[in-house]
Amino acid sequence: MIREEIEELEDKYLHPKAARSKYSKGRNRPEEKCELRTEFQRDRDRIIHSKAFRRLKHKTQVFLSPLGDHYRTRLTHTLEVMQIAKTIAKALRLNEDLVEAISLGHDLGHTPFGHAGEKILSDILGKPFKHYVHSLTVVEKLEKDGEGLNLTFEVLDGIAKHSKGVGPIFDDKKLAKTLEGQIVRLADIIAYVNHDIDDAVRAKIISFEDIPKDILNSIGYTHGERIHNAVKDIVKTTIENNYEKIMMSEKMLKAIDSLREYLFDKVYLCDIIKKEFDKAYKLLFDLYKFYENNYEYVPDIFKKAAVDKKTAIVYFIAGMTDRYAIEVYKKIYIPTNWNT
Repeated sequence: MIREEIEELEDKYLHPKAARSKYSKGRNRPEEKCELRTEFQRDRDRIIHSKAFRRLKHKTQVFLSPLGDHYRTRLTHTLEVMQIAKTIAKALRLNEDLVEAISLGHDLGHTPFGHAGEKILSDILGKPFKHYVHSLTVVEKLEKDGEGLNLTFEVLDGIAKHSKGVGPIFDDKKLAKTLEGQIVRLADIIAYVNHDIDDAVRAKIISFEDIPKDILNSIGYTHGERIHNAVKDIVKTTIENNYEKIMMSEKMLKAIDSLREYLFDKVYLCDIIKKEFDKAYKLLFDLYKFYENNYEYVPDIFKKAAVDKKTAIVYFIAGMTDRYAIEVYKKIYIPTNWNT
């Protein structure tokens, strides 16, 4: 059987601390194994074919509903994370299939309008709405008409532990159980601090010359150099520490942290983005009020997945793309021309 041959190759080739698909902790609902694909390969395929994955192409990364063809969306960000994560995994002889599945699924729970949407839904709920928690809701309760994707424990764990927000990059309490999951956490930040520089310069929010030279001297002056240097540093440091966990040198960690702080100060919280944030806030809040007063328009799948009315509406809004949310808002609140 081809799957068994692949599993034997994993045993021969992968590092002793790599996750092996045949030793997966399994799924919530047991299934017969596939003749061709390992468990992690099946998870990757299920995520790629999901509706939530397709919607990522029209969800904000940083710039809300960008019209320029070269700005990142949540989908292109996801693909960049996957590429970086797989490069690290290959160099360390860890399980690339598991890394690929976690990377592709890590942002499925993101809201329309990026972190602005996350903040709005948090205010509506009266408690933090965390996209990585909602990603689990998406894959376990909403996909496949409420049946869920029935992913393996290792992929679910990696999705749940991928985000670091504004907190420390390394937090042992939030580390994934597998080294592969830990890779995705670092690949995510390497991807966004680099491509957000590119998009911010393109949007003329900053100029490249504005970035502190001590940061660039430590990481690199081009997009490719910065990614290569960060990846090389992670591989080297992890090997030097005998794969205790996926690690980064103190010098690189300090540089990445400094770059994140710079981006939060000059890009993510700048007046231009805040102005659009305020518009998104009003749009999504008004949508919430409409569905609160017209609950019959909320699809049943969200009602079944949620514990109460408010959460069901939040689940529905969280799944919208930027453009769908805008079109629904126009349909509800903007007068249309009367054709006779």
